[in-house]
Amino acid sequence: MRIFDPHIHMTSRTTDDYEAMYAAGVRALVEPSFWLGQPRTSPASFYDYFDSLLGWEPFRAAQHGIAHHCTLALNPKEANDPRCTPVLDELPRYLVKDGVVAVGEIGYDSMTPAEDTALAAQLQLAADHGLPALVHTPHRDKLAGLRRTLDVVGESALPADRVLIDHLNETTVKEAKDGGCWLGFSVYPDTKMDEERMVAILRAYGPEKVLVNSAADWGRSDPLKTRGVGDLMLAEGFTEDDVDLVLWRNPVAFYGLSGRLDLDLDVEDTEATATHEGNSILRGGAPAATPTER
Repeated sequence: MRIFDPHIHMTSRTTDDYEAMYAAGVRALVEPSFWLGQPRTSPASFYDYFDSLLGWEPFRAAQHGIAHHCTLALNPKEANDPRCTPVLDELPRYLVKDGVVAVGEIGYDSMTPAEDTALAAQLQLAADHGLPALVHTPHRDKLAGLRRTLDVVGESALPADRVLIDHLNETTVKEAKDGGCWLGFSVYPDTKMDEERMVAILRAYGPEKVLVNSAADWGRSDPLKTRGVGDLMLAEGFTEDDVDLVLWRNPVAFYGLSGRLDLDLDVEDTEATATHEGNSILRGGAPAATPTER
């Protein structure tokens, strides 16, 4: 079983997680920029974080046989802090980097006017840079947040079929699907979706344009939930092709819209060097250790 986790926050995870993910079949992932838990107090802290997602984290992932890409944005929660909004002016210089495969996470947290402004501005940035967008639906008032999101997407220059609506559930999946967007689901130990609910949704709505992620971060989460969904799909009568569509080909198709997806990772001959600016990954040099050599 090959797995592409389309939304996971490896900055919050350990090398043990990378090894376990590789053993479970994970060969590629996308790490969206997000709120780190501690509020940032200046735009400069975002830039250091973006640099890490472009340099250091791909290096860590490559050492464990996993291709790493990222999405960059001003996240919805911190869009409400005037100290952070200058990030919107600096994003264009990051969105041209090869490792960036979408603008995200954008969307809503509390559905404030400031979040409206940030969402509209970043959808425009996605359109301007030829990138798709990863949109976060709020944890509260989820259906109202989805409807507001679809309205803003409809008013933007970015077509709905270049938008992935994430953190969907039973109350929001139908309207997101009817809106023409890609459908993202986060599988968690306690909150959001679990494996059984996810498989029920796949049975009801089909596997087309569905992406399943672990969204594992600094809270209670599990980076192997994608594998759990795949195993349960097989146990419940889905075919291996269905599993491959959901856990590999769908995320490849969506993030491939960026034209920047690079899955040809040669673990035996990969050396990544993160520059101070995090602008590049230099390949070649000493072989990196494979998971079996550790």
